[in-house]
Amino acid sequence: MAIPIIDVFAGPGGLGEGFSSLSNKAGEPVFSIAASIEMDGVACQTLRLRSLYRKLKGNQDLESLYWQFVSQKISQEEFLNHDQIRPLFTEASTHVHQIELGSESQFLSDKVIRDALEERGILENSFMPWVLIGGPPCQAYSLAGRSRRANDETFASDKKHFLYQEYLHILAEFKPALFIMENVKGLLSAQATGDKMFQKILGDLSKPSDECQYEIHSVVVNSLDQKYEPKDFVVRSEDYGIPQKRHRVILLGIRKDFSARFPAFDKTLNQAPSVTVRDAISDLPQLRSGITPKTLDNFELWSSLRDNLLAQYGTDSLRASSKRENTLGSGWIPTESLPTNNNVYSRWVRDGFPGFISQHQARSHMKMDLARYFYYATVAADTGISIKISDLPSDLTPAHKNATNPSGHFSDRFRVQLWDKPSSTVVSHISKDGHYYIHPDPLQMRSLTVREAARLQTFPDSYHFMGNRTQQYHQVGNAVPPLLAKQIAELVEEYLAQNLGS
Repeated sequence: MAIPIIDVFAGPGGLGEGFSSLSNKAGEPVFSIAASIEMDGVACQTLRLRSLYRKLKGNQDLESLYWQFVSQKISQEEFLNHDQIRPLFTEASTHVHQIELGSESQFLSDKVIRDALEERGILENSFMPWVLIGGPPCQAYSLAGRSRRANDETFASDKKHFLYQEYLHILAEFKPALFIMENVKGLLSAQATGDKMFQKILGDLSKPSDECQYEIHSVVVNSLDQKYEPKDFVVRSEDYGIPQKRHRVILLGIRKDFSARFPAFDKTLNQAPSVTVRDAISDLPQLRSGITPKTLDNFELWSSLRDNLLAQYGTDSLRASSKRENTLGSGWIPTESLPTNNNVYSRWVRDGFPGFISQHQARSHMKMDLARYFYYATVAADTGISIKISDLPSDLTPAHKNATNPSGHFSDRFRVQLWDKPSSTVVSHISKDGHYYIHPDPLQMRSLTVREAARLQTFPDSYHFMGNRTQQYHQVGNAVPPLLAKQIAELVEEYLAQNLGS
């Protein structure tokens, strides 16, 4: 039987996707999601759809219906009301629960978890393993969030500082054999009401109750005596085959009475070759940017703007390759084939590739921002550097008093992603504008699409995000990279297999 997973603060399902994708030698899933709990309604729609996809995968006829929906050939209503899909969607939806975790909702979330575990006979056997995964919302711990609220007197008592206590409550109440908790690197330096939050959280997670205690391990530093430094819990995603410089705190907890029966946990993630932005997105169809306001958006104006920028700032090689198709992209783009690389990343994101790319549509931007995007990407292509605002020509410098201050926050207002390096961290701010996520091709003059951001986050191309485009960006930015989660799942599975013979 697959090992049950309870996924809390699930977002669109990055951690859950990694764990549920792991199969044994017989091709059977090692883990199955017993319950996903998430407060955002649109993310819950995404979770339900992905749960359905897992049930359809491998059945050509039913998968075909999924691809027809994703490629907008049939509506969501037609898809979900199809005679063969409807009962599967009902079944797939039962594990997804829209709940805002907190003291007021504990009775409800406890019931959801208890029912899911009792259905699988877990509560009757305390040594039958199941795994709790998730990461409490990180705004209160992130450096950016703390900077924005530096003068906010209510920040120290913000309830987001203490949402980890809901995670703690689940540990104390249900005592999973193992847990994985993820959060931002800023947690290491965060403070609230005079406490250093990381030390407090680590202490609380080690002993959620007198009857339940945990050993807390790093997944990247081996320490059999558990004498870890705080930095030992930071996972640098780019070191593990993720095309993104995403640094996160990841804690692996093993219940002490469980671990006492087996050899000590001595596994760590294996470092992998670097995966770059070029590796991740260069094969996707090229797009032109849109122009705001929409009344100005046409190919002639866009082409004229690009030609003027080429003449003023372009290089000979750019001018020689300046022909581009007049397409903004759409919800889906047919493509007969994509170049393939036989590496772990490529095989992962192409899994189930249906012959088209979905959610690959360019945003629209003001003309001056398009000019800045062109210049940033042109300089990056020539030098391999993402410049600061203070390095812009005077005619492209924003009319802001802090624009030329090299040490100010505004100096990093724009950032181009570099072809031959992992990207900067993809965060939920990508839903607000694309300035931090400029595409490295100067001739496209645009920010990253939802699919490109999803590629950097290692979501497979078959993963469809529900909601409008802003909501899709937000979900992608809030997620844990599924390919990293799969590698963590492999550590957990190896530990359990060695010790339980599973």
